[in-house]
Amino acid sequence: MAATHRYETVTTWAGNLGTGTSGYRAYSRDHHISTPVKSAPILASSDPAFRGDRTRYNPEELLVGALSACHMLWVLHLCAEAGITVTEYVDIAEGVLTENADGSGQFTEVVLRPRVTILEPDRVDAALAIHEKAHGLCFIARSVNFGVRHEPLVSVGV
Repeated sequence: MAATHRYETVTTWAGNLGTGTSGYRAYSRDHHISTPVKSAPILASSDPAFRGDRTRYNPEELLVGALSACHMLWVLHLCAEAGITVTEYVDIAEGVLTENADGSGQFTEVVLRPRVTILEPDRVDAALAIHEKAHGLCFIARSVNFGVRHEPLVSVGV
């Protein structure tokens, strides 16, 4: 039998400036995202293009970040299993969202660009191949309806 996992978050709007949503410009898009057991909430808003606070995370950034983190966690797991020692991992991921004339929109692509440092010079090709396997295992990437590409770079260092 397959295991089932549930994830609960609480999103709380913090943007009532005194008159609620009496007009499109009358309220802030600020909100908090938390869970019942985490001590610090994520301070979020909408993208600045949609009247949001640029100093807070927006849902689009959180989606790209979730894809990047899921991929990284699988790569680290698979490298550990394969005996490849990762000493550094940085991913500068980018998502492309297309906005439609009616104000709706959708992601059309996310590109992950992980830069991974390993210890074993003879395992670079194996470490690169792990990214393809990680992509196929990532829960988040398997759940979205747009393309998620990865352009990994593996180098040897300490």
